[in-house]
Amino acid sequence: MVKKKMQRMLRAAHLTLLTLCLSGLGASAAFSTTTKTPVTKQSAKKATSTSSRRGAKSTKRAPTRRERGQKAPTPERITEIQRALAKDGAFVGTPNGKWDDSTVNAMRNFQVNHGLNASGKLDARTLQQLGLGSQTAGVAAPTPPVKISSTSAPQNEAVNSKQ
Repeated sequence: MVKKKMQRMLRAAHLTLLTLCLSGLGASAAFSTTTKTPVTKQSAKKATSTSSRRGAKSTKRAPTRRERGQKAPTPERITEIQRALAKDGAFVGTPNGKWDDSTVNAMRNFQVNHGLNASGKLDARTLQQLGLGSQTAGVAAPTPPVKISSTSAPQNEAVNSKQ
């Protein structure tokens, strides 16, 4: 009888110690025993109102992940590309702002005629050849801006005066 009592006391002490340790880690909710309460209309309303409040808080946060990948061009940009392809003679028809098969074929023909990778897809060099892209896109890594400080000017003058 004494042995069983000691075992119960040890078990209770272990559970208490475990609960204290886990509550310090914030994990006590995972191990707590709860009884299920019947769902009533009031408790359902309360649950939805608190979840909607929580949802409202989460929508105010700024997104933590940045979307990756290339975005699809807008219809206005597609029309602009189709006009540039038509000016070159690769696109036949009226620009409609839709990236359809005729636009892909025109893009592929343009790329072949200009020695580009004939994929029929938009890339930096194709846009550059069309006159719609950046002058440095796809050519080289961007160069950092040059900073001229007041301390470096006299040194440059000294170098120039020696020459």
